[in-house]
Amino acid sequence: MCAGAGIGSPMFAGALMALVGSPSAVAAEHTSEAKDDYPKITLDMLAAAEGVAGIKLTLEQRKMLLGGVTEQRDAVKAIRALKIPNSVAPTTYFDPRPNGFVMPQAAIGKKKSPAHVVFDTSGGEETLAFATVTQLASLLRTRKVTTLELTKMYLGRLKRYDPKLHFVVTLTEERALASAAQADREIASGKYRGPLHGVPWGAKDLLSVKGYPTTWGAAGMEQQSFDTDATVVQRLDAAGAVLVAKMTLGALANGDVWFGGKTRNPWNAKQGSSGSSAGSASAVSAGCLGFAIGSETLGSISSPSTRCGVTGLRPTYGLVPRTGAMALTWSMDKLGPICRSVEDCALVLEVLQGADGMDHTVRSDAHFHWDPDFDWKTLRIGYLAAKFELADVSDLPPKPKETDAAAMKEWRGDKAAFDTKRYDNRFDRATLEVLRSMGVTLIPVKVPDLPWNAMTQVLEAEAAAAFDELTRSGRDALLTAQGKNDWPNTFRTSRFYSAVDYIQAQRARTLGIEAMRGIFDKVDIIVAPSNGTQLRITNLTGHPAVIVPNGIRGDDAPSPAHEEDDDDENVGGPGTPVSMTFLGGLYQDARVAAFARAYQEKTGFHHLHPKL
Repeated sequence: MCAGAGIGSPMFAGALMALVGSPSAVAAEHTSEAKDDYPKITLDMLAAAEGVAGIKLTLEQRKMLLGGVTEQRDAVKAIRALKIPNSVAPTTYFDPRPNGFVMPQAAIGKKKSPAHVVFDTSGGEETLAFATVTQLASLLRTRKVTTLELTKMYLGRLKRYDPKLHFVVTLTEERALASAAQADREIASGKYRGPLHGVPWGAKDLLSVKGYPTTWGAAGMEQQSFDTDATVVQRLDAAGAVLVAKMTLGALANGDVWFGGKTRNPWNAKQGSSGSSAGSASAVSAGCLGFAIGSETLGSISSPSTRCGVTGLRPTYGLVPRTGAMALTWSMDKLGPICRSVEDCALVLEVLQGADGMDHTVRSDAHFHWDPDFDWKTLRIGYLAAKFELADVSDLPPKPKETDAAAMKEWRGDKAAFDTKRYDNRFDRATLEVLRSMGVTLIPVKVPDLPWNAMTQVLEAEAAAAFDELTRSGRDALLTAQGKNDWPNTFRTSRFYSAVDYIQAQRARTLGIEAMRGIFDKVDIIVAPSNGTQLRITNLTGHPAVIVPNGIRGDDAPSPAHEEDDDDENVGGPGTPVSMTFLGGLYQDARVAAFARAYQEKTGFHHLHPKL
């Protein structure tokens, strides 16, 4: 009927469903279960829905639509009655490869034995706690420290600093001690599984672990559990790593606020750690884990790694299976390591990567083979030239009248962010000088001019689908954060986003993928500040990124606009870390890691850690 009327039926029907079936329309009637006693659709409703859908209809067209739209709503109710769990993925899968893309060939060569690393443990716990995975591995392999000693040390630190930093959801102490004892027996008998054998780690609490709650950081889900281990947990178990805790995440993978409070930045405990891999980054930064696993949909590895001064590796979309992980946005979710060094991240990713036969987005011909001796000097290095320029003072909005308190508060926040951006430019430009000193010829590149912000609506639409029943039942009111930019409001807003526009945004992503292919035809690596447009673009196109610490702001750094405890705008300021990001071509994660490692070893910023 809609087609006969010459309009896009999914768009109009989606708007109408939102008007007559959204929680805002029937909130007063919501109890613990969603109701389906929606009001009868009328011609007046259709007229009201036109403005939401962005179309204009005649009275005759509305009359013609009435029956078909009612039938569509009945069909929607039938799908909703299935109560589809979060673990069920759509039948369509996002593929980041442009047309004609040739998968990189797997590296050929004999796998190298882990190098012996000299590490001085005379400094006691405060030295050992901040050792890298490669250093811990060498100590464990040569039996200069036992897994049980390491595990008890990290468990003790987690317990000691959690009251201050709020980074633990659940300690897996019983599991950890049993795994540690087994690892020590195996290593003593010569059965060495590799560089992660005996290294304690933490899992972002969107990964299922049998026998323990998997809360997704969300109030109302504190006792939720699953009878399986996530694929990445299974793989780390097989590598001999020791899971010691499940780490906090902002509720349903948004920010750093969870049902237990706000996870903190170890460099300044009045600040949040950012998120959503909040606990993973905070605990690694504080020397409370050997490494951690995080996830990223739009900055959830990058942002907390930057805030907490640690190293994060966001892999190419489709390299690491997400089986057993909470789904937020099926076409953008990625799992990756958060560690103290790039090499640590590479060693962990080598264990995580590869198809598991269940997550159909993971390609069987995708490979990550870490070669620490790779000749990165053969790579072509680009940089986003415009992002390294000093921000112009004309970009700052004019100062409002002092009598307008609300406008002044907003302006002060904008000015603080602007001043910090100009201050941080010295770190960005120093990166370019370091690279030139390494013999790198930098090639200026520009990001494609496309509506990237508009494409990001697919994230919110898929997230709203992943938590459809949470919204319709009204249980979204249980979530701790309830502001304009928090999930409850975002999920409701997304119910007004049409199926037609969702598909159009996905088609726009195809244009974006092709445009990014044009850049990576010219360069192998792109150097970029960690914030800004590149973060959105490369998450939409599936490209890998390595985020590395890039220094500490000095005493002369601008203070945050709001320095109150818990204030979301309490960001930056003296004594807090900055970062730099290295981007790579699709499935070229090993190359970008090799280059980022060379820069990290040249600068040494990853050796800095907070004084707790």
